[in-house]
Amino acid sequence: MSFDEEWSTARATAAASVSIRLNHVPTDPGGGDLEINQDHIGAIGTEAYKLHSRLLTDGKHAAASSAEAAGALSKESFASGAALAKANNAWEGQVKTLVAACANVSNGLNYSLSSHAKDEQQLQADFTASAIDKYLK
Repeated sequence: MSFDEEWSTARATAAASVSIRLNHVPTDPGGGDLEINQDHIGAIGTEAYKLHSRLLTDGKHAAASSAEAAGALSKESFASGAALAKANNAWEGQVKTLVAACANVSNGLNYSLSSHAKDEQQLQADFTASAIDKYLK
């Protein structure tokens, strides 16, 4: 079988098994649709803020003692001193990245909630002021 014949057969098989229907609602309500709940978003934002706050203190808990131990080991010519200092620096960088990510999540969700509320108020004001409002009542 030539490549063109094989390719044509593969395309025909794929086309026969594809089914797209855009004009219906899935029968299974849990079919993967995205549902946004203001309370859930608020809870996620709160947890991200709590994690951010804890990481600021707990993430740096061992930094001073690790740096001190690395210095002491290096002073005594132990190779593990440099390795400990490198690991400590890597840890501090990762904690900073995670703290920033938690702040972005928390701030982003807070912004989304307040922005959505403002948009809803504006839409409600626009509909109330429009002629469409009398048809909706």
